[in-house]
Order: sequence, then C-alpha cells, then structure tokens
Amino acid sequence: MDYRDDDLTKFEAHGAAPLPAAADEGQVEHEGAKIWYATFGTGYPVILLHGGLGHSGNWGFQVPSLVKNGYQAVTIDSRGHGRSTRDERPYKYELMASDVLAVMDRLQLNKAIAVGWSDGACVALILGMKAADRIAGVFFFGCNMDPSGTKEFEASPVIERCFSRHKKDYAELSATPGQFDAFVKAVGLMMKSEPNYGAAELGDIGVPVAIVQSEHDEFIKDEHAIYLAHSIPGSELVMLPEVSHFAPLQRPDQFNHVLLVFLKKIQP
Repeated sequence: MDYRDDDLTKFEAHGAAPLPAAADEGQVEHEGAKIWYATFGTGYPVILLHGGLGHSGNWGFQVPSLVKNGYQAVTIDSRGHGRSTRDERPYKYELMASDVLAVMDRLQLNKAIAVGWSDGACVALILGMKAADRIAGVFFFGCNMDPSGTKEFEASPVIERCFSRHKKDYAELSATPGQFDAFVKAVGLMMKSEPNYGAAELGDIGVPVAIVQSEHDEFIKDEHAIYLAHSIPGSELVMLPEVSHFAPLQRPDQFNHVLLVFLKKIQP
C-alpha cells in the first residue's frame, strides 16, 4: 500500500488504521489492575506491546498484515494505558511483563513471539529474559535497557503530534479520562528510573532477538542498539532507514516487512 505519514499529520488527525474486528477481547484482573486484550486471526501467536502513553490501536497497520500472513495477533493495553486500569503502585516494566503472562494464561498460550515498540520493547525483552519458557523470540524496536541508551530529549513537531494523539485517545479510552497529566507524570517517572539491566543479564538471554533501530530515532542512541545486539547472544541488529521512533506509523510496509522476516526465521 506504500502508506506514508513521516510527519505524523495523519496519525494526529485520525490515529492509526482502525483495528479489525476482534476474534476475542476482554480484561484479565491481575495485580490490582484490569488488563485489556484482544486477539485477531488464527495461527502462531504474536503479542504486540505498544509504547509508553499509547495503546493497542497504535498497531492498526500491523495487525492485518500479521493475520494475512497466518499469525494470531494478540494486542494488550499496558496497565494504566488505553482500556487497562491500574492501582496506586508506581509503573514498573517487570510488573507490566507479569501482566502479559497473565493474559497468556487466560488465552491458554503456552508460548508466543513478543513484539515490542519503545516501552513495549523493554517489556518484551524482560519476558525473553525472565520467562524464556513462554517466549519464542523478541522483536525489540526503539528502546533502551539502561539509562545510558537514551538521548537528551528535544521537542519536535512529530513528537508533539504523537503526544496530541495520545492525549485524545486517553480521554476516549481510559477509565480515568481526566487524569492524563498525572498519567504522563507517572509513566515518565518510570522511564527516568528504569530499565536498569547490565551486560551480564543481557548475556543470559537465550531466545532469538532482533534489535531494530530507526535511522532518525528521537529517543534512543544508535550505539546503544549496537551494544544490545553485541550483548545478547545470537541477536541481530536491523536498521530502518529514513524513519524515526514512529516507524510502524510512518512507513508501515517497511516496518511490517522487517517484522515478518524475523517471524519467519523463528516460527516453530
């Protein structure tokens, strides 16, 4: 389809492509939260984990592609994001990872491939690190695994458009629609203090991993992506040209091609 939205003007105005009708959707009560999920299609399960402040609808260009290629796409709203609720505890990536396992248990998924974008990538790699018996592989796009991996924040029109869309979606989907500012503050606190995994922990990861970095990522240093690929045994580094941290929205055909190549390599 060669859809392009490099400056995210379409995303700000309309969001991503609408998700198709779900085969199943619901909420799992886990650790003081109600975690929303939906499934699409049939086949080997691929769990899609969105970025911070976003929600599952941000995968609107990826879900149909996965279903078309014979996978079951499973979307999950991270706790406090989208349709999922949270309790008063601080946001923690490991807690979010445990939520994913709770959804897998509900859906009776013994094993799945985890695809993560930004914060969701951190959650996916934690699952690959700590629940390797449940995770067949990790597609890790646009995130850090220790504080040294992030760039100093610089505001830009693209980031502002993404933030504007997130604010609209939060008001529409959240059980606490008036608390967006507090939500941003709480998620930001997690991002400033986590994750904190060293080379030794990364070296123990035994599942297939693709470290995927965009040419113009606004948040993550290229050298950090290279470090992750060198530190995780058997992992591969994939660079996406001409896109930024928002590649799944900017040029979905390019992103989906790289994702499908990875899935085909490791699908049992």
